[in-house]
Amino acid sequence: MLHPLRLSQLAKAHSEAFAALLCGCLLLLGWIALHLGWMGLALLVLPAAYVAGGYESARDGLTTLFKEKELDVDLLMIVAALGAAGLGLWRQEYYLIIDGAALILIFAISGALENYAMQRTDRSIRSLMSLTADTAQVLREGRETAVPIDQLEVGDRIAVKPGELIPTDGLILEGLSALNQAAITGESIPVEKTIGDEVFAGTLNGNGALKLKVHQPPESSLLRRVIRLVEQAQTEAPPSQQFIERFERGYARVIVGVGLLLVVLPPFLLNWSWETTIYRALIFLVVASPCALMAAIMPTLLSGIANGARQGILFKNGAQLEEIGKVRAIAFDKTGTLTTGQLQVCQVIPATGCSESQVLQVAAAIESGSEHPIGAAIVRAAQDLVWSRATEVQAYPGRGIAGRWCDQSVFAGTADFVKSIADLPIELIQRADLLEQDGKTVVWIAQAQQVMGGIAIADRVRPEAARAIAQLKTLGIEQIVMLTGDNQRTARSIAQAIGVDRVYAELLPEDKLHIIRQLQTQYNTVAMVGDGINDAPALAQASVGIAMGGAGSDVALETADIVLMADRLEKIAAAIQLGRRSHRVVRQNIGFAIGFIVLLIAVNFAGNVTLPIGVVGHEGSTVLVTLSGLRLLRN
Repeated sequence: MLHPLRLSQLAKAHSEAFAALLCGCLLLLGWIALHLGWMGLALLVLPAAYVAGGYESARDGLTTLFKEKELDVDLLMIVAALGAAGLGLWRQEYYLIIDGAALILIFAISGALENYAMQRTDRSIRSLMSLTADTAQVLREGRETAVPIDQLEVGDRIAVKPGELIPTDGLILEGLSALNQAAITGESIPVEKTIGDEVFAGTLNGNGALKLKVHQPPESSLLRRVIRLVEQAQTEAPPSQQFIERFERGYARVIVGVGLLLVVLPPFLLNWSWETTIYRALIFLVVASPCALMAAIMPTLLSGIANGARQGILFKNGAQLEEIGKVRAIAFDKTGTLTTGQLQVCQVIPATGCSESQVLQVAAAIESGSEHPIGAAIVRAAQDLVWSRATEVQAYPGRGIAGRWCDQSVFAGTADFVKSIADLPIELIQRADLLEQDGKTVVWIAQAQQVMGGIAIADRVRPEAARAIAQLKTLGIEQIVMLTGDNQRTARSIAQAIGVDRVYAELLPEDKLHIIRQLQTQYNTVAMVGDGINDAPALAQASVGIAMGGAGSDVALETADIVLMADRLEKIAAAIQLGRRSHRVVRQNIGFAIGFIVLLIAVNFAGNVTLPIGVVGHEGSTVLVTLSGLRLLRN
């Protein structure tokens, strides 16, 4: 048996469904009383059915009328139902009161179904809310204390046991574990995290115990920001929905005007009786109301947003879901977007008498004192070798680095820098030229005035980049370009490897913005894909800005229109397909809604439709359009 409090909570959450159920019960009771000749009971119960099923619609309609000076479909339905009741009392044809109550009931059922559909979409999107923990185990004076998430402070240390949700964003101080980040990135494969790595609220800890440090306020966590964006997406109406809402206001006035003319003119022009005239006018108010048209767009777009969220594609609003389906050209940033953004050693070319491991040992010894990304890549490549850090290290910006190792002078840097110390063998220069033509950077290593060899460094192209570009071309994207601040040779090498159509290299941020504008004049709707930081101006200028690096990038979440939470390029094709599918379903819904309204109006003027049939046809089309929009919840 349900607790009274639980019952009241259910009634509040499903008030429209309860109102429709009560209206239906009262209508059934009134219909039975009418057929048994119990007129007193019938005339008592049926008005109660009107109130139960029509109260919310009447209140909303009158509020719109008096506060906004506008007519809406809620008021039209109530007027039609009350008109049927009045006509039934006047003619003593009490079945018309039943017809009016049936109109109220089906309108209430339609509203309840639409509300359920919207709640289902809402639950699908906002399921992230359930991932936020209520408390965190904070380490204070050597003891664990449960502290509410909202009371956490920057600098707090948190213990997370195996299998627990990460309570807030933080940095790992101790421990190693594999975290399931599917809720944030859409990627189900666990990601290894260790000391120094950032973890995100709502992700699931694996088998390792972790100690975290809170490095930002809980309200700034990635999960909280995503939830705020989802809430914003639900409240912002896209252009098509705004147009329909403006259309509804003017349309409602026209319907009322035509309805008044139908009440006055047919008795004089068509010799209809006044009863028939009023009845047909009431049916006209019902069948001509644009309920289905109003339900044609937002349920569809919200379902698409929910679908995208499940795939790790975060749309900021319905407008961007519509816009992505119209994209004809896409511009990609290179570093961090088409490439991983992490340099790596791809080849070692030793001089005669030296081995690859010796070249790496010397390079790592001297580069371990450098903060340059190239030095970090060399140190990572030599992590399995035995070496010690060089001393007396001195950097020469733009040229290289020098120091002492094993009592000898060691050097690493550009060809010009090393040439000032030792001669470069011609065979090494030739091999290095081939590597540089392929877009790689060669660092030369020398020891004791003798060249030991060169190390080729490159930014690794994302494994899925070529496949993602091919998918976009299959979808009919007319132009795919790459924008980068890197040199022309490196950019062209990467572009050729992955199938990009056109390359713009050696660009400043403002140059990227100008190129986006040029593409827009040629292709109209242009998407820009970037890391959300250096590419912020271009992301803002593009018709659709798509940010990589959703996992923690504030600028990505604030500047872009769409965030790929999993950093997966192939999700761009999925977003475009979802946008096109949304556009297609919206057009189908609008076409069906308008066609059904026209059909019902025509049948009404032919005199072949009754009020109950008109009600079922009108409200049935609204329910069908709403359910049609929910198709986008499926992949």
